[in-house]
Amino acid sequence: MGAHCCNDVKFEGLDPAYKRVLFIVIAINAFMFLVEMPMGFVGQSQALKADALDFLGDTLTYTISLLVIGKSIQTRARVALLKGLSLALMGIWVLGSTVYTVFYTQQPAAMIMGSVGAAALMANVASVLLLLRFKDGDANVRSVWLCSRNDAIGNVMVMVAASGVWVSGTGWPDLVVAGLMASLFLSGAVAIVRQARAELHHHQHAAAE
Repeated sequence: MGAHCCNDVKFEGLDPAYKRVLFIVIAINAFMFLVEMPMGFVGQSQALKADALDFLGDTLTYTISLLVIGKSIQTRARVALLKGLSLALMGIWVLGSTVYTVFYTQQPAAMIMGSVGAAALMANVASVLLLLRFKDGDANVRSVWLCSRNDAIGNVMVMVAASGVWVSGTGWPDLVVAGLMASLFLSGAVAIVRQARAELHHHQHAAAE
């Protein structure tokens, strides 16, 4: 994504309706983390734990997004850059813990995975629908949309993993999906970091002229 992308940015999150939607989405993510992380341990599911961690990360980063609305483009781009890097670290952690679990295999509970995954999917679909009309904008706004979209995709994968665990009688589908979710985190991080760096570059170039 080239630096010229910043010329097309029209929405910076200043709409009061966007702030209200973002507050609701933050509350949804915080609630789902409190539900999903304990169930991930109860159900011995790496995919659920990874998804719960994503809910926590989104709660924190969306709160930061809300706080920096209206700040300078440099501040917003740097915060988006930080969010992208934190998402990358999350992906690395999930990938590492998944590799560890390969050598510490416990078959996850398919019923818990499926039911909690379905609840998480409904929560994320609600968030995506709320954010849909605000999906285009600066790096700060776009990072919120990308994270919510990726979360919904991750929830679908958790449910697929639950079906795989139930059919195969092994924990491998759970581990495979956790690995795929880690790659999803990393790809989302790359997209956010690229746009944030492009916006910073554009600002510095404009300031130098």
